[in-house]
Amino acid sequence: MAVVVVQRGSGEAPTAVCAVLASAGLTARTLLLTDDGTTAPAGPADTIVDGIDGIDGLIVLGGPRPDPGRSPGRSLVREALAAEVPVLALGAGARLLTEEGKPAGAPPGAPGGNGAVRLTPAAGTDPVFAGAGLPAPGLRPAAEPLELPAGAVVLATCEGYPEQAFRVGASGWGVRFLPQGPEAADAWSDRLLRRFADLVAARAEHTATRAFFTRRADAWEERFAYQTPAYEAAVARMRLAPGGLALDLGCGTGRAMPALRAQVGPAGRVLGIDLTPAMLTAAARHGRTRHGQLLAADCTRLPLPRASVRGVFSAGLLNHLPDPRAALREWARVTASDGVLLLFHPSGHAERAARHGRPLDPADPLAAHNLGPALAATGWHLDTYEDAPHHFLARAVPRD
Repeated sequence: MAVVVVQRGSGEAPTAVCAVLASAGLTARTLLLTDDGTTAPAGPADTIVDGIDGIDGLIVLGGPRPDPGRSPGRSLVREALAAEVPVLALGAGARLLTEEGKPAGAPPGAPGGNGAVRLTPAAGTDPVFAGAGLPAPGLRPAAEPLELPAGAVVLATCEGYPEQAFRVGASGWGVRFLPQGPEAADAWSDRLLRRFADLVAARAEHTATRAFFTRRADAWEERFAYQTPAYEAAVARMRLAPGGLALDLGCGTGRAMPALRAQVGPAGRVLGIDLTPAMLTAAARHGRTRHGQLLAADCTRLPLPRASVRGVFSAGLLNHLPDPRAALREWARVTASDGVLLLFHPSGHAERAARHGRPLDPADPLAAHNLGPALAATGWHLDTYEDAPHHFLARAVPRD
């Protein structure tokens, strides 16, 4: 798991930062911001960063000059926020979390605001700030005005300049009163950094998924549109009665949603669920909201009551989850006794292995010798299993 540390100047990431990241099982890669607004790796151990693939988090120490609006650093931060990759931006780097360009007020280094920095009530429930305690009295507040983006949550304030720390969305934190970053070995900033590192490690699995699919969401529908008839044929195998709720889990751009809507009819409901907001945005752009609702959620922690679902359709998802049995158990929890689960892929195992130039994996959770016992152990009865040359399909119903 890797965290990219973006900083001005030269050299590797500060030792204190690397030590905290290492304690959470994370490695640091340093990306330098130069005076002309470009970026470069800091040393031979670092590589050129091209987007967010393979990045579990960003720490920004200092902001770019002279034009943050066009800097690669800002582009990287924007891409990270879109994919919900955790970002901690300190000092002048906090401006990269906003839509601002150059500072609008006093220059960096001007005297701070009035009084000590204090936390807001929102900090008490924030994933990073909660548990970090009170900032040291000697920390100097930032003195430049800052217009926060819509929906930002203020986490620390002081008289005169209230935007001292804030959260943008679910994954971006800006802390303006630490201009030198946590390398100063301040106890509070060290605790804050440790909280951030723990959050990065805990979210790494979801971060990798979102980062991968966010960059590909815009082209996904066009790339795989030819598979739509196969999805329609697979959904037909579910044999759902009209009415009730049908799920498209890991829905991507929602290619199965029209066929699910056709089965449950106007009296039923269709819900497309995916972990990646960019995929849901693409699904909406392609008209899937005409067939059902879209929801960003973890498929292993569904926000649905027990026995509330009649049909669960999942294509190309189960074999990419770290704990397939936990997912199957959760899907059994939400499925009614007369419901059905259909696992699908538009390619068979042998076809996929040959396409990727690799042998069949005996540990594949969709292999017959693995899937059958997994379903039986999680509340399902497997009634159909097909690993054909051009599709994979498994149909299961809840066990009595």
